Amino acid sequence: MHTLISQYQQVRAASLEICSRIENEDFVVQPCAEVSPPKWHLGHTSWFFETVILKKYQPAYKSFNQEFDVLFNSYYKSVGAHTLQAERGHLSRPTVAEVMRYRQHVDEALLQLLKEANVTTEIAGLIEIGLHHEQQHQELLLMDIKMILASNVLTTQYCNTRLTTLNQATPATTRWVHFDEGLVEIGDHGASFAYDNERPRHKHYLYPFAMQQSLVTNADYLAFLAAGAYTKAQYWLSQGWDWVSKNSIQHPLYWQKIDEEWYEYTLHGLVPLDLNQPLVHISYFEANAFASWKGLRLPTEQELEVFLTQFPIKPTTAGGLFHPTDALAPNGQVWCWTSSQYTPYPRFKAFDGILNEYNGKFMCNQFVLRGGCIATPMHHYRHSYRNFYLPEQRWMFSGIRLAKDLI
Repeated sequence: MHTLISQYQQVRAASLEICSRIENEDFVVQPCAEVSPPKWHLGHTSWFFETVILKKYQPAYKSFNQEFDVLFNSYYKSVGAHTLQAERGHLSRPTVAEVMRYRQHVDEALLQLLKEANVTTEIAGLIEIGLHHEQQHQELLLMDIKMILASNVLTTQYCNTRLTTLNQATPATTRWVHFDEGLVEIGDHGASFAYDNERPRHKHYLYPFAMQQSLVTNADYLAFLAAGAYTKAQYWLSQGWDWVSKNSIQHPLYWQKIDEEWYEYTLHGLVPLDLNQPLVHISYFEANAFASWKGLRLPTEQELEVFLTQFPIKPTTAGGLFHPTDALAPNGQVWCWTSSQYTPYPRFKAFDGILNEYNGKFMCNQFVLRGGCIATPMHHYRHSYRNFYLPEQRWMFSGIRLAKDLI
């Protein structure tokens, strides 16, 4: 139980550490519907522990504020009403200080529960889910904070690392890795935590294919721009072309052209575009169009899982696999779009109780991304992890790894 207590404290502290670099004013901003104010993330992750565990398993628990039940419920219809996502930034209250007191209130009650001798396997399992849920929101926090800071007119940056200390990325390899035809096993193998959408492990037949070992770089995509691909409908899916035309999309999110030179907004502020860095912050529509322009394709999620299993992602920092402040790390990792629609695996079974709504209800009109990103917390990533987003979304750390058929 000591280990679980330590894990809980570390994960909860990490959320506050991420937010320690922003100002109070940044906590309440919502520049677009898909971005949630950092204040809301801190409240919602506390609401999760309170609703899923404390209210059910701690009879003496007293709510911090019953009005938070609606305010910090994200989308759990079975629990009750909730504030619409697009309206989370409309509210100035509760204050940031009150949200911090709410977190402390929940932490004290949860730690008290953990110190009791009768913590069941069921409760421990729910706490584990809660910790991974909070780690998901830590990645979301960095995505949202980046969008919030980038939306300012004044110069902003999340990290104060001097650009002179940030090494330039090394040129990417053009090597292709070949995979034979055959039956493979896909999904969680039961050795560690996994979400319900990663299960059950099952067989899948793959035809021979090849995967490019390196991610698509900024230089690769700059050639796509230079070829005028954003003005040529033949490379785009019908909905993608409509999206480009309606929204006047001309380049990846966070790219800016100043005096004929390209720059990219990062968590370190606006910096000259590093041509060797992996491309990041693009939509599925852009990823698919780029692959079409190259005469190649996006991998399926099964192909990418097989690739990642054989070629595990290497640590990008001395401290471990990912580090949230190192978003400009040389050759940093990005979530890779796949051509796979987000659907249930054969014999899929959702979590029980209110967590039944955790993943399954979103299995419609979204695409799967694989591989983790530079903002994914330590010990949260695994090769079977299925991230998913709408095809037009691109504020997450999304990029491309190309594939091709061998027959």
